[in-house]
Amino acid sequence: MERPAPNEYVPYYEKYIALVPLGPGTDVLQVLEDQIPQVRAFFAAIPEARGGERYALGKWSVREVLGHLIDVERIMAFRALCIARGETKSLTGFEPDDYAAQSDVDRCLLADLVEELVLVRRANLAMLRRLSEEASRRMGTASDNPVSVRALAHIMAGHVPYHLQLLKERYGVGA
Repeated sequence: MERPAPNEYVPYYEKYIALVPLGPGTDVLQVLEDQIPQVRAFFAAIPEARGGERYALGKWSVREVLGHLIDVERIMAFRALCIARGETKSLTGFEPDDYAAQSDVDRCLLADLVEELVLVRRANLAMLRRLSEEASRRMGTASDNPVSVRALAHIMAGHVPYHLQLLKERYGVGA
């Protein structure tokens, strides 16, 4: 699955897509696969007692960041599936802060949330691997913006390292 062209996504998503390695033979599906052990190692280094920590008042807890990763993984994969299947209707947007507020993840163990993210990622990889090159290039509309299936895959691949870096910098956690 090739890197998307700039017209396949809105500029907001460049901050994620830019984090996906470039180069000959770079495959976004392999990047997505390779992130699984990285995510496991990152969160294994965080003591459970720190899962509820927030770096500032009103900011997400470590668990809520992990819940956000799960939510976005599901949403981007749903969008990819719909667009790959030829959906022509605009797919709705979502407000991450509202989703986090309703997630109730602070009652969960970090290890359980990591396992959920891994399971969602593996399911998404199975779906993405079955897509034809034609399907991966299909364009649709999500959050009132044009986006391709392959852009969504790259957004998923860049979204995780983006937030892991924020966890390191702002929360002082992770491997």
